[in-house]
Amino acid sequence: MKVKMFLDSFLRVPLLVGEKFDSEVLTLEEVESNINIHNSSTSQKTNFLQTTFNLLNTLSGVGILSVPYALASGGWLSLILLFVIALATFYTGLLIQRCMDAKSDIRTYPEVGELAFGNNGKIVVSVFMYVELYLVATGFLILEGDNLNNMFPDVGFELFGFRIAGQAFFVLVVALIILPSVWLDNLSLLSFVSASGVLASAIIIGSVFWCGAFDGIGFKHKGTTLINWKGIPNSISLFAFCYCAHPVFPTLYTSMNNKRQFSNVLTFCFIICTFCYASMAVMGYAMFGSDIQSQITLNLPTGKISSLIAIYTTLVNPICKYALMTVPIVSAFKNRFTSNYNTKPLTVLISTTLLVSNVIVALAIPFFGSLMSLVGAFLSVTASIILPCVCYLKISGSYKKPFGFETIIISSIILIGVVVAIVGTYVALAEIVGQM
Repeated sequence: MKVKMFLDSFLRVPLLVGEKFDSEVLTLEEVESNINIHNSSTSQKTNFLQTTFNLLNTLSGVGILSVPYALASGGWLSLILLFVIALATFYTGLLIQRCMDAKSDIRTYPEVGELAFGNNGKIVVSVFMYVELYLVATGFLILEGDNLNNMFPDVGFELFGFRIAGQAFFVLVVALIILPSVWLDNLSLLSFVSASGVLASAIIIGSVFWCGAFDGIGFKHKGTTLINWKGIPNSISLFAFCYCAHPVFPTLYTSMNNKRQFSNVLTFCFIICTFCYASMAVMGYAMFGSDIQSQITLNLPTGKISSLIAIYTTLVNPICKYALMTVPIVSAFKNRFTSNYNTKPLTVLISTTLLVSNVIVALAIPFFGSLMSLVGAFLSVTASIILPCVCYLKISGSYKKPFGFETIIISSIILIGVVVAIVGTYVALAEIVGQM
Protein backbone atom coordinates (compact mmCIF):
# COMPACT_ATOMS: atom_id res chain seq x y z
CA MET A 1 0.00 0.00 0.00
CA LYS A 2 2.83 2.39 0.90
CA VAL A 3 4.60 1.52 -2.36
CA LYS A 4 1.44 2.31 -4.30
CA MET A 5 1.03 5.67 -2.52
CA PHE A 6 4.67 6.47 -3.23
CA LEU A 7 4.31 5.74 -6.94
CA ASP A 8 0.99 7.58 -7.12
CA SER A 9 2.60 10.70 -5.71
CA PHE A 10 5.19 10.77 -8.46
CA LEU A 11 2.76 9.77 -11.19
CA ARG A 12 1.20 13.16 -10.56
CA VAL A 13 4.41 15.13 -11.04
CA PRO A 14 4.31 16.97 -14.40
CA LEU A 15 7.02 16.02 -16.87
CA LEU A 16 8.05 19.62 -17.40
CA VAL A 17 7.63 22.81 -15.46
CA GLY A 18 4.36 24.38 -16.55
CA GLU A 19 3.11 21.21 -18.30
CA LYS A 20 -0.39 20.02 -17.51
CA PHE A 21 -1.16 16.63 -16.00
CA ASP A 22 -2.57 13.96 -18.28
CA SER A 23 -4.40 10.75 -17.61
CA GLU A 24 -2.07 8.38 -19.47
CA VAL A 25 -0.51 5.44 -17.63
CA LEU A 26 3.22 6.02 -17.27
CA THR A 27 5.92 3.44 -17.87
CA LEU A 28 8.55 2.59 -15.24
CA GLU A 29 11.14 4.65 -17.13
CA GLU A 30 8.80 7.66 -17.13
CA VAL A 31 8.20 7.26 -13.40
CA GLU A 32 11.95 7.24 -12.76
CA SER A 33 12.34 10.34 -14.94
CA ASN A 34 9.61 12.13 -13.01
CA ILE A 35 11.26 11.24 -9.70
CA ASN A 36 14.52 12.80 -10.87
CA ILE A 37 12.78 15.93 -12.12
CA HIS A 38 10.81 16.22 -8.87
CA ASN A 39 13.98 15.98 -6.80
CA SER A 40 15.69 18.51 -9.05
CA SER A 41 12.85 21.03 -8.82
CA THR A 42 12.58 20.85 -5.05
CA SER A 43 16.32 21.36 -4.68
CA GLN A 44 16.04 24.55 -6.73
CA LYS A 45 13.45 26.23 -4.48
CA THR A 46 14.29 29.70 -3.23
CA ASN A 47 13.74 31.26 0.17
CA PHE A 48 12.50 34.77 1.01
CA LEU A 49 15.93 36.40 0.75
CA GLN A 50 16.87 34.69 -2.52
CA THR A 51 13.56 35.65 -4.14
CA THR A 52 14.01 39.22 -2.89
CA PHE A 53 17.43 39.44 -4.55
CA ASN A 54 16.06 37.96 -7.78
CA LEU A 55 13.11 40.37 -7.86
CA LEU A 56 15.20 43.40 -6.91
CA ASN A 57 17.68 42.48 -9.61
CA THR A 58 14.88 42.20 -12.15
CA LEU A 59 13.14 45.45 -11.18
CA SER A 60 16.24 47.58 -10.65
CA GLY A 61 17.38 47.12 -14.20
CA VAL A 62 19.08 49.33 -16.75
CA GLY A 63 16.07 51.63 -16.49
CA ILE A 64 17.86 53.32 -13.60
CA LEU A 65 20.24 54.86 -16.13
CA SER A 66 17.44 56.28 -18.29
CA VAL A 67 15.11 57.76 -15.64
CA PRO A 68 16.98 61.11 -15.61
CA TYR A 69 16.45 61.30 -19.38
CA ALA A 70 12.78 60.42 -18.87
CA LEU A 71 12.39 63.19 -16.28
CA ALA A 72 14.17 65.66 -18.53
CA SER A 73 11.80 64.75 -21.38
CA GLY A 74 8.65 65.47 -19.37
CA GLY A 75 9.82 68.03 -16.82
CA TRP A 76 9.72 67.98 -13.02
CA LEU A 77 5.99 67.26 -12.77
CA SER A 78 6.41 64.09 -14.82
CA LEU A 79 7.97 62.57 -11.69
CA ILE A 80 4.39 62.10 -10.49
CA LEU A 81 3.92 59.67 -13.38
CA LEU A 82 6.74 57.50 -12.02
CA PHE A 83 4.87 56.99 -8.76
CA VAL A 84 1.57 56.38 -10.56
CA ILE A 85 3.14 53.72 -12.78
CA ALA A 86 4.88 52.16 -9.78
CA LEU A 87 1.57 51.88 -7.92
CA ALA A 88 -0.26 50.50 -10.95
CA THR A 89 2.39 47.87 -11.72
CA PHE A 90 2.60 46.83 -8.07
CA TYR A 91 -1.15 46.25 -8.10
CA THR A 92 -1.02 44.27 -11.35
CA GLY A 93 1.77 42.17 -9.83
CA LEU A 94 -0.62 41.21 -7.04
CA LEU A 95 -3.27 40.43 -9.68
CA ILE A 96 -0.88 37.97 -11.35
CA GLN A 97 -0.39 36.23 -8.02
CA ARG A 98 -4.17 35.98 -7.52
CA CYS A 99 -4.58 34.55 -11.02
CA MET A 100 -1.98 31.87 -10.29
CA ASP A 101 -3.62 31.02 -6.98
CA ALA A 102 -6.86 30.33 -8.83
CA LYS A 103 -5.38 27.07 -10.13
CA SER A 104 -2.60 25.21 -8.39
CA ASP A 105 -0.82 23.81 -11.46
CA ILE A 106 -0.20 27.18 -13.14
CA ARG A 107 3.54 27.77 -13.45
CA THR A 108 4.07 30.40 -16.17
CA TYR A 109 2.64 33.70 -17.32
CA PRO A 110 1.26 32.26 -20.60
CA GLU A 111 -0.71 29.72 -18.55
CA VAL A 112 -2.43 32.62 -16.80
CA GLY A 113 -3.58 33.81 -20.22
CA GLU A 114 -4.67 30.26 -21.08
CA LEU A 115 -6.73 29.98 -17.90
CA ALA A 116 -8.46 33.26 -18.72
CA PHE A 117 -9.04 32.98 -22.49
CA GLY A 118 -7.98 29.51 -23.57
CA ASN A 119 -5.32 28.87 -26.19
CA ASN A 120 -5.76 32.30 -27.80
CA GLY A 121 -5.04 33.96 -24.46
CA LYS A 122 -1.93 31.83 -24.02
CA ILE A 123 -0.64 32.83 -27.46
CA VAL A 124 -1.23 36.55 -26.89
CA VAL A 125 0.46 36.58 -23.48
CA SER A 126 3.34 34.49 -24.80
CA VAL A 127 4.02 36.84 -27.69
CA PHE A 128 4.10 39.99 -25.56
CA MET A 129 6.01 38.32 -22.74
CA TYR A 130 8.78 36.75 -24.78
CA VAL A 131 9.24 39.66 -27.17
CA GLU A 132 9.49 42.04 -24.21
CA LEU A 133 12.08 39.93 -22.41
CA TYR A 134 13.96 39.44 -25.66
CA LEU A 135 14.22 43.16 -26.39
CA VAL A 136 15.13 44.00 -22.80
CA ALA A 137 18.00 41.51 -23.04
CA THR A 138 19.00 43.13 -26.34
CA GLY A 139 18.99 46.51 -24.62
CA PHE A 140 21.55 45.19 -22.13
CA LEU A 141 24.00 44.54 -24.97
CA ILE A 142 23.40 47.96 -26.54
CA LEU A 143 23.96 49.61 -23.17
CA GLU A 144 27.26 47.81 -22.69
CA GLY A 145 28.43 48.66 -26.19
CA ASP A 146 27.60 52.37 -25.80
CA ASN A 147 29.41 52.80 -22.49
CA LEU A 148 32.51 50.83 -23.45
CA ASN A 149 32.77 52.65 -26.76
CA ASN A 150 32.50 55.96 -24.92
CA MET A 151 35.46 54.98 -22.73
CA PHE A 152 37.60 53.27 -25.39
CA PRO A 153 36.62 54.79 -28.75
CA ASP A 154 39.55 53.47 -30.81
CA VAL A 155 39.42 49.75 -29.97
CA GLY A 156 38.66 47.12 -32.61
CA PHE A 157 39.99 44.28 -34.75
CA GLU A 158 39.91 42.95 -38.31
CA LEU A 159 38.16 39.72 -39.33
CA PHE A 160 38.26 38.36 -42.89
CA GLY A 161 39.12 41.79 -44.20
CA PHE A 162 36.36 43.56 -42.26
CA ARG A 163 37.16 45.93 -39.40
CA ILE A 164 34.94 45.49 -36.37
CA ALA A 165 35.29 48.46 -34.03
CA GLY A 166 33.36 50.85 -31.83
CA GLN A 167 30.07 49.80 -30.31
CA ALA A 168 29.81 46.63 -32.42
CA PHE A 169 33.14 45.37 -31.14
CA PHE A 170 32.16 45.80 -27.50
CA VAL A 171 28.74 44.18 -28.02
CA LEU A 172 30.57 41.05 -29.17
CA VAL A 173 33.00 41.16 -26.25
CA VAL A 174 30.23 41.55 -23.67
CA ALA A 175 28.27 38.68 -25.24
CA LEU A 176 31.26 36.40 -24.67
CA ILE A 177 31.47 37.53 -21.04
CA ILE A 178 27.74 36.93 -20.47
CA LEU A 179 27.77 33.51 -22.13
CA PRO A 180 28.70 31.37 -19.06
CA SER A 181 25.91 32.91 -16.95
CA VAL A 182 23.17 31.94 -19.43
CA TRP A 183 24.04 28.28 -18.96
CA LEU A 184 22.71 28.45 -15.38
CA ASP A 185 19.06 27.39 -15.09
CA ASN A 186 18.86 27.14 -11.30
CA LEU A 187 17.21 30.20 -9.72
CA SER A 188 18.79 29.49 -6.35
CA LEU A 189 22.20 29.81 -8.02
CA LEU A 190 21.12 32.83 -10.03
CA SER A 191 20.17 34.55 -6.76
CA PHE A 192 23.88 34.93 -6.03
CA VAL A 193 24.33 36.60 -9.42
CA SER A 194 21.28 38.75 -8.62
CA ALA A 195 22.80 39.85 -5.30
CA SER A 196 25.75 41.31 -7.17
CA GLY A 197 23.34 43.04 -9.56
CA VAL A 198 21.49 44.67 -6.65
CA LEU A 199 24.78 45.82 -5.15
CA ALA A 200 25.79 47.24 -8.53
CA SER A 201 22.62 49.36 -8.71
CA ALA A 202 23.29 50.77 -5.24
CA ILE A 203 26.88 51.61 -6.18
CA ILE A 204 25.74 53.42 -9.34
CA ILE A 205 23.35 55.64 -7.37
CA GLY A 206 25.99 56.40 -4.74
CA SER A 207 28.61 57.20 -7.36
CA VAL A 208 26.34 59.57 -9.28
CA PHE A 209 25.45 61.36 -6.03
CA TRP A 210 29.14 61.70 -5.13
CA CYS A 211 29.93 63.01 -8.60
CA GLY A 212 27.27 65.70 -8.28
CA ALA A 213 27.91 66.63 -4.65
CA PHE A 214 31.69 66.51 -4.38
CA ASP A 215 33.22 66.44 -7.87
CA GLY A 216 32.19 69.90 -9.04
CA ILE A 217 29.07 69.26 -11.14
CA GLY A 218 26.49 70.33 -8.56
CA PHE A 219 22.69 70.11 -8.54
CA LYS A 220 21.58 73.74 -8.65
CA HIS A 221 22.01 75.31 -12.05
CA LYS A 222 20.22 72.82 -14.34
CA GLY A 223 16.84 71.14 -14.75
CA THR A 224 14.42 74.08 -14.87
CA THR A 225 11.51 72.79 -16.99
CA LEU A 226 8.37 72.26 -14.94
CA ILE A 227 6.49 70.30 -17.58
CA ASN A 228 7.01 69.52 -21.27
CA TRP A 229 3.82 68.13 -22.76
CA LYS A 230 5.53 66.95 -25.94
CA GLY A 231 7.94 64.81 -23.93
CA ILE A 232 5.31 63.23 -21.67
CA PRO A 233 4.74 60.14 -23.93
CA ASN A 234 8.47 59.43 -23.90
CA SER A 235 8.61 59.88 -20.10
CA ILE A 236 5.72 57.50 -19.50
CA SER A 237 7.22 54.90 -21.82
CA LEU A 238 10.59 54.95 -20.09
CA PHE A 239 9.04 54.93 -16.62
CA ALA A 240 6.94 51.92 -17.65
CA PHE A 241 10.07 50.20 -18.90
CA CYS A 242 11.49 50.45 -15.37
CA TYR A 243 8.71 48.16 -14.13
CA CYS A 244 8.60 45.62 -16.94
CA ALA A 245 9.45 42.58 -14.81
CA HIS A 246 5.97 41.04 -14.67
CA PRO A 247 6.67 38.21 -17.13
CA VAL A 248 9.30 36.96 -14.66
CA PHE A 249 6.98 37.15 -11.62
CA PRO A 250 5.38 33.70 -12.14
CA THR A 251 8.83 32.10 -12.43
CA LEU A 252 9.93 33.70 -9.16
CA TYR A 253 6.60 32.92 -7.49
CA THR A 254 6.67 29.21 -8.32
CA SER A 255 10.32 28.98 -7.26
CA MET A 256 9.54 30.00 -3.66
CA ASN A 257 9.43 27.56 -0.77
CA ASN A 258 6.73 29.62 0.92
CA LYS A 259 4.55 31.27 -1.74
CA ARG A 260 2.57 33.19 0.88
CA GLN A 261 5.58 35.46 1.30
CA PHE A 262 5.54 36.60 -2.31
CA SER A 263 3.30 39.61 -1.68
CA ASN A 264 5.70 40.76 1.05
CA VAL A 265 8.63 40.36 -1.33
CA LEU A 266 6.71 42.33 -3.95
CA THR A 267 5.91 45.17 -1.54
CA PHE A 268 9.47 45.48 -0.26
CA CYS A 269 11.05 45.38 -3.72
CA PHE A 270 8.68 47.95 -5.24
CA ILE A 271 9.26 50.41 -2.40
CA ILE A 272 13.05 50.10 -2.61
CA CYS A 273 13.18 50.27 -6.42
CA THR A 274 10.80 53.25 -6.67
CA PHE A 275 12.87 55.17 -4.14
CA CYS A 276 16.03 54.41 -6.13
CA TYR A 277 14.44 55.36 -9.47
CA ALA A 278 13.10 58.64 -8.12
CA SER A 279 16.43 59.52 -6.48
CA MET A 280 18.39 58.87 -9.65
CA ALA A 281 15.90 60.81 -11.79
CA VAL A 282 16.06 63.88 -9.56
CA MET A 283 19.86 63.79 -9.24
CA GLY A 284 20.50 63.29 -12.93
CA TYR A 285 18.11 66.00 -14.12
CA ALA A 286 19.40 68.47 -11.51
CA MET A 287 22.99 67.77 -12.58
CA PHE A 288 22.69 67.92 -16.38
CA GLY A 289 19.25 69.34 -17.19
CA SER A 290 18.17 69.13 -20.81
CA ASP A 291 21.68 68.00 -21.81
CA ILE A 292 21.13 64.60 -20.21
CA GLN A 293 21.67 61.68 -22.60
CA SER A 294 19.69 58.43 -22.80
CA GLN A 295 22.14 56.91 -20.28
CA ILE A 296 23.39 59.16 -17.52
CA THR A 297 26.78 57.43 -17.56
CA LEU A 298 27.42 58.99 -20.99
CA ASN A 299 27.27 62.45 -19.33
CA LEU A 300 29.67 61.68 -16.47
CA PRO A 301 33.21 63.09 -16.81
CA THR A 302 35.60 60.17 -17.28
CA GLY A 303 38.38 61.93 -15.39
CA LYS A 304 36.70 61.57 -11.99
CA ILE A 305 37.03 58.48 -9.80
CA SER A 306 33.33 58.55 -8.86
CA SER A 307 32.39 58.67 -12.54
CA LEU A 308 34.65 55.75 -13.37
CA ILE A 309 33.12 53.71 -10.53
CA ALA A 310 29.62 54.42 -11.85
CA ILE A 311 30.58 53.59 -15.43
CA TYR A 312 32.43 50.38 -14.59
CA THR A 313 29.62 49.28 -12.29
CA THR A 314 27.16 49.96 -15.08
CA LEU A 315 29.15 47.57 -17.21
CA VAL A 316 28.79 44.84 -14.57
CA ASN A 317 25.08 45.39 -13.97
CA PRO A 318 23.61 44.04 -17.24
CA ILE A 319 25.92 41.05 -17.09
CA CYS A 320 24.32 40.15 -13.75
CA LYS A 321 20.78 40.60 -15.09
CA TYR A 322 20.86 39.06 -18.57
CA ALA A 323 20.56 35.42 -17.49
CA LEU A 324 17.60 36.05 -15.16
CA MET A 325 15.65 37.90 -17.86
CA THR A 326 16.13 35.12 -20.40
CA VAL A 327 15.23 32.18 -18.11
CA PRO A 328 11.51 32.19 -19.13
CA ILE A 329 12.41 32.22 -22.83
CA VAL A 330 14.84 29.32 -22.47
CA SER A 331 12.31 27.38 -20.38
CA ALA A 332 9.63 27.89 -23.03
CA PHE A 333 11.85 26.35 -25.70
CA LYS A 334 12.89 23.50 -23.41
CA ASN A 335 9.28 22.64 -22.65
CA ARG A 336 8.72 21.90 -26.33
CA PHE A 337 10.90 18.81 -25.94
CA THR A 338 10.14 15.55 -24.16
CA SER A 339 11.95 14.60 -20.95
CA ASN A 340 14.33 12.34 -22.89
CA TYR A 341 15.78 15.34 -24.72
CA ASN A 342 15.36 17.90 -21.93
CA THR A 343 19.00 17.78 -20.85
CA LYS A 344 21.74 20.21 -19.86
CA PRO A 345 23.28 20.27 -23.37
CA LEU A 346 19.89 21.32 -24.75
CA THR A 347 19.75 24.18 -22.23
CA VAL A 348 23.22 25.30 -23.27
CA LEU A 349 22.31 25.15 -26.97
CA ILE A 350 19.08 27.14 -26.56
CA SER A 351 20.57 29.81 -24.30
CA THR A 352 23.62 30.25 -26.53
CA THR A 353 21.47 30.57 -29.66
CA LEU A 354 19.31 33.14 -27.89
CA LEU A 355 22.35 35.21 -26.96
CA VAL A 356 23.68 35.10 -30.53
CA SER A 357 20.35 36.36 -31.88
CA ASN A 358 20.35 39.19 -29.30
CA VAL A 359 23.78 40.24 -30.54
CA ILE A 360 22.52 40.40 -34.13
CA VAL A 361 19.56 42.61 -33.18
CA ALA A 362 21.76 44.84 -30.99
CA LEU A 363 24.10 45.42 -33.93
CA ALA A 364 21.20 46.16 -36.29
CA ILE A 365 19.30 48.59 -33.98
CA PRO A 366 21.90 50.27 -31.70
CA PHE A 367 19.52 52.95 -30.31
CA PHE A 368 19.21 52.34 -26.58
CA GLY A 369 16.89 55.19 -25.58
CA SER A 370 14.46 54.76 -28.45
CA LEU A 371 14.42 50.97 -28.21
CA MET A 372 13.72 51.04 -24.47
CA SER A 373 11.00 53.64 -25.03
CA LEU A 374 9.38 51.31 -27.57
CA VAL A 375 9.64 48.36 -25.20
CA GLY A 376 8.12 50.42 -22.41
CA ALA A 377 5.25 51.83 -24.44
CA PHE A 378 4.15 48.82 -26.45
CA LEU A 379 5.37 45.72 -24.63
CA SER A 380 5.82 46.70 -20.98
CA VAL A 381 2.51 48.54 -20.71
CA THR A 382 0.72 45.64 -22.38
CA ALA A 383 2.44 42.78 -20.54
CA SER A 384 2.76 44.43 -17.14
CA ILE A 385 -0.38 46.56 -16.93
CA ILE A 386 -3.10 45.68 -19.46
CA LEU A 387 -2.88 41.87 -19.66
CA PRO A 388 -2.78 41.20 -15.87
CA CYS A 389 -5.90 43.33 -15.45
CA VAL A 390 -7.79 41.71 -18.33
CA CYS A 391 -6.86 38.18 -17.23
CA TYR A 392 -7.84 38.85 -13.62
CA LEU A 393 -11.23 40.27 -14.60
CA LYS A 394 -11.97 37.12 -16.61
CA ILE A 395 -10.58 34.57 -14.14
CA SER A 396 -12.16 36.14 -11.05
CA GLY A 397 -15.46 36.87 -12.77
CA SER A 398 -15.28 40.51 -11.65
CA TYR A 399 -16.29 41.63 -15.13
CA LYS A 400 -19.79 40.41 -14.29
CA LYS A 401 -20.03 43.28 -11.80
CA PRO A 402 -19.24 46.27 -14.05
CA PHE A 403 -20.00 48.84 -11.37
CA GLY A 404 -18.07 47.16 -8.57
CA PHE A 405 -15.29 49.23 -7.00
CA GLU A 406 -12.55 46.78 -7.98
CA THR A 407 -13.85 46.48 -11.53
CA ILE A 408 -13.93 50.26 -11.95
CA ILE A 409 -10.34 50.61 -10.71
CA ILE A 410 -9.05 47.83 -12.96
CA SER A 411 -10.98 49.12 -15.98
CA SER A 412 -9.52 52.59 -15.45
CA ILE A 413 -6.02 51.12 -15.38
CA ILE A 414 -6.72 49.25 -18.63
CA LEU A 415 -8.04 52.38 -20.35
CA ILE A 416 -5.03 54.47 -19.33
CA GLY A 417 -2.71 51.65 -20.38
CA VAL A 418 -4.23 51.45 -23.85
CA VAL A 419 -3.86 55.21 -24.40
CA VAL A 420 -0.24 55.15 -23.21
CA ALA A 421 0.57 52.14 -25.40
CA ILE A 422 -0.83 53.74 -28.55
CA VAL A 423 0.70 57.20 -28.13
CA GLY A 424 4.02 55.98 -26.73
CA THR A 425 4.51 53.38 -29.45
CA TYR A 426 3.92 55.95 -32.17
CA VAL A 427 6.46 58.36 -30.67
CA ALA A 428 9.09 55.64 -30.13
CA LEU A 429 8.76 54.24 -33.66
CA ALA A 430 9.04 57.74 -35.10
CA GLU A 431 12.31 58.26 -33.19
CA ILE A 432 13.77 54.94 -34.33
CA VAL A 433 12.88 55.55 -37.99
CA GLY A 434 14.35 59.03 -37.75
CA GLN A 435 17.69 57.69 -36.50
CA MET A 436 18.07 54.88 -39.03
